[in-house]
Amino acid sequence: MGKVSESVSLFVEALAAIGLKTGGTVQQRAERLFLTKHTPLEKLDKKHFAKGARVSEQNRAAAAPQQDDSSKEIALQEAKMKKLCDLLDETIARTKDNIVKKQALTYEEIEAEREEEETQADTESDDDEQQIYNPLKLPMGWDGKPIPYWLYKLHGLGQEFKCEICGNYSYWGRRAFERHFKEWRHQHGMRCLGIPNTKNFNEITSIEEAKDLWKKIQERQGVNKWRPDLEEEYEDREGNIYNKKTYTDLQRQGLI
Repeated sequence: MGKVSESVSLFVEALAAIGLKTGGTVQQRAERLFLTKHTPLEKLDKKHFAKGARVSEQNRAAAAPQQDDSSKEIALQEAKMKKLCDLLDETIARTKDNIVKKQALTYEEIEAEREEEETQADTESDDDEQQIYNPLKLPMGWDGKPIPYWLYKLHGLGQEFKCEICGNYSYWGRRAFERHFKEWRHQHGMRCLGIPNTKNFNEITSIEEAKDLWKKIQERQGVNKWRPDLEEEYEDREGNIYNKKTYTDLQRQGLI
């Protein structure tokens, strides 16, 4: 109901501003106002004008263009204001609620709330300025703080493993090193060497060692050629291992 009343009020004000009748239904008002979009006021039928609002033909002809432009500008500004109010409706409602809430507070409650806000602001400022104490240079955890030292020792994160096949990339900790053999970086390195990334090459990080082992496997297989679609291994995001053919089929179906 509120929005309908606002629309009616806008139509009445716009019609009155240009001297047209303001009565009738919402649709009739809208149709009457719409007539001015393509027809100058001086050419409108007299029946559309309010009593006493008509001026002489000469004065009307001189004033009509200026009045028409002014009316359009007013209508445009009103439309913009209404749209802005719609966009800020939730913010305005929250602001009103907050004002009502503050008006209900006592002086002591207002002072306590203000002191709490100041204390919180000072604490946040101190936290931002405080440097993180990390003399052991431990890796940072998900919370932006150094991980516990016992966790650092448990996973052997102080031990560095380098892989030449990965472009001399460093892996910290045994767990990360073992996992990397099935990850994209190592797979890409093996693919560039033309060597299948199978279990036979686990723990091998040297390019020369990988080439020598691949040569021995080929000699041992003789005429049997390596079948990458069945023997090359791929790992999905959840750690599941597939051969190339199965992995490609699942990826094509959008299942991984």
